[in-house]
Amino acid sequence: MAVRDSGRGRWRRAGGLLLPLAVTALLAVLGTFHDGWRPAVGALLIGPVLACSRLGARGTLAVAGWSAALALSVGTVRHLAGTPPFVLEYLVLLAGGVLAVRVAGRLTARTAALRHAVQVAQVAQGAIMRPVAARIGEVDVFTRHHCPLEPATVGGDVYEIVNTPFGTRVFIGDVRGHDLGAVQTAATVLSGFRDLAYVTPELTDIAVRLDALVAPDLGPEDFVTALFAEFAPGEVRLVNCGHPPPLRIGRSLKLLQPADSALPLGLGTRPGARRCWLQPGDRVLFYTDGLIEARSPDGTEFPLLDRCAEPLSAVLQSDALDALYAAVTAHTAAPLQDDVALVLCQQADPVADAVHGVTRDTHGCEGRVGAELPRR
Repeated sequence: MAVRDSGRGRWRRAGGLLLPLAVTALLAVLGTFHDGWRPAVGALLIGPVLACSRLGARGTLAVAGWSAALALSVGTVRHLAGTPPFVLEYLVLLAGGVLAVRVAGRLTARTAALRHAVQVAQVAQGAIMRPVAARIGEVDVFTRHHCPLEPATVGGDVYEIVNTPFGTRVFIGDVRGHDLGAVQTAATVLSGFRDLAYVTPELTDIAVRLDALVAPDLGPEDFVTALFAEFAPGEVRLVNCGHPPPLRIGRSLKLLQPADSALPLGLGTRPGARRCWLQPGDRVLFYTDGLIEARSPDGTEFPLLDRCAEPLSAVLQSDALDALYAAVTAHTAAPLQDDVALVLCQQADPVADAVHGVTRDTHGCEGRVGAELPRR
């Protein structure tokens, strides 16, 4: 595969060099044999200009030398080489060629620096988005993070799962943007969550404090969608700050919509909390918007409720996530263009209802955190 890619790279470079050489050769022919076409020498500057936007300094230098040689040939054939107008145009051509070479060198240096920065950011993102396949507290957790194909792209997806005195807590977020700043913001949010999750009893307080933490560093149009979850025996408590709602997989699929609409982090969010009951064997899928915004060739978004039942019912959670990604790429008929983070959770050892003195209906009784639980 490496040999094949190297060959393709050579063909691309050869094609990029061929265009300016061919254009300048055509202009030189017109200037030589068409008496009515006058601006032959100055027009040859188009070759180095095209080259500096496509090739490096060496390729641009080669095209500039080619243009200078063609211009001198045109002047010689038409007996204009010693005339003042030709000399002036030729000097302009040489100066333009030198300038094009310098511009190409600067563009190459900037591109190399950007690629290096992106590689560093991708490594940092990989450290942030480490895969999880473990029992954390009393919850079995499996994760996947699928990155887009573009090598110059980094995403803002972030997640974390921690075992705290308050239960197993899950955080998943999506920083607006796909640049280096998104990775830095994601790292800030992740670090803040880790600091707060172990010492802050209420999820809503974590959200408010993270909002205050990231707001000073965000631009006027930047924000972070975030979802906080806390697992307790037979239930999950949710705080949603503008993030896609999690999906509960059990007897049926159900989106666990937030109790109140809340702004994303960085915009002064004041979220509410919601309690959702879980039956034994229920799973909860947390995800970023790259999943539901995946589009088919005709522009249709991925139908989450219609297409997730079978994949997410796989016996093994790891197989379920792989099957879900396969279903999404089958829908798009191509690899995803946006990054997608998936976190699938299932309580490892559910406690019987009688222990908690609560009842649940067949749909899973749900209410706001702090509400009195129904008793037997």
